[in-house]
Parts: sequence; structure tokens; C-alpha cells
Amino acid sequence: MAHAFILAVLLAAAPATATLAQFSAQQSSELDSLFADLRSATDEASARAIADRIWQLWTHPDDPDLAARVEAIIKGGGFAGPAAQLPQIEDLVTDYPDYAEAYNLRATANFLRGDYESALGDVAKTLELEPRHFGALAGRALIFHTQGNMKRPRQRCSKGWTSTPSCRSAAFFPSSDRPRSAAELEGF
Repeated sequence: MAHAFILAVLLAAAPATATLAQFSAQQSSELDSLFADLRSATDEASARAIADRIWQLWTHPDDPDLAARVEAIIKGGGFAGPAAQLPQIEDLVTDYPDYAEAYNLRATANFLRGDYESALGDVAKTLELEPRHFGALAGRALIFHTQGNMKRPRQRCSKGWTSTPSCRSAAFFPSSDRPRSAAELEGF
């Protein structure tokens, strides 16, 4: 149950000056526009709708082979999530080394396997390729939280993430310095 919750957080949580090979100029322009809209969203529902569209673009790039492989990984994980698809994710990273979402998927898989250091490395690569990747930012905060470092998630959130949906939810960032149980986070 805890893993399902964590996966939901990572998947729902999701380049400003460069166009990545996997995205057309139109998709890159739409991403830029959506991020501007996300920064100016005035309510949670609007922010979530915009974030959902961003996730849609990230996971459905213009390259049809890449899009089909990502969809197969996401759908093929079942309850185990991306961890069950790690070999396919590894192939995706190898074949598309400039695709940020491949690293984010691997970060999620590594997190679910309990390999937090590898997950943090993949989060760093995701953010190198797509600095606005709010899913990776939320994932990094969740890893820190899971490791018992409660201050880092709040510090990261207070340093400019307030435009991301994951930082708008106070439930994600505990007010005390103790880890929260899956039951306490259930309503997030």
C-alpha cells in the first residue's frame, strides 16, 4: 500500500532554453507556455490541470517509437510500477540519453527498490535535462523524507518551487522533523 501511495505521489506530483530531441518545436513551445501558466495558476485545481497536460507531453513525445516504449513501460508496471519494468527503462535510457523522463522513470524504479542513492542520481540527471521537472523535484523531496531528512524537502520548497503542484500541498512537507507513516500521508 505504501509503495502504491509513493508511486502515485511521484507520478502525480511531474527545457526553458533548449529543445530536447524528443520534442518538436511545437511541443517545446507548448511546454514553455504551460510552465508560465503553472507559475501563474491561482488555485490547486488549475495547477493540477496544467500539470496533467505537462505530464502528457513529457510521456508522449513526438517520436512514435519512444512514445510507444514509454507507454508500454508505464502500463506494463502494474501494481509494482516502474520497478517491474527496470530492464525496459534501462534500455530506454541507453537508447534515448537526452530524454529526461527516462531518467525520471528509472529514479522512480530505483526509489521503489530502496536504492535511494541511484534514485537521487537519476533525479539529478532528470533535472539537468529538464530543470522544471516537478515530478523529479517532488521525488527528490520524497527520497530525502524517506531517508529521515525532513529539513531538505521544506528548504527546497521554500527556495522557489512554489509554482509546482507538489509544493502547494502542505501535506507533502511535514511540519515536524519526524518521518510520517503511509497512513498519515494517505490523504495527500
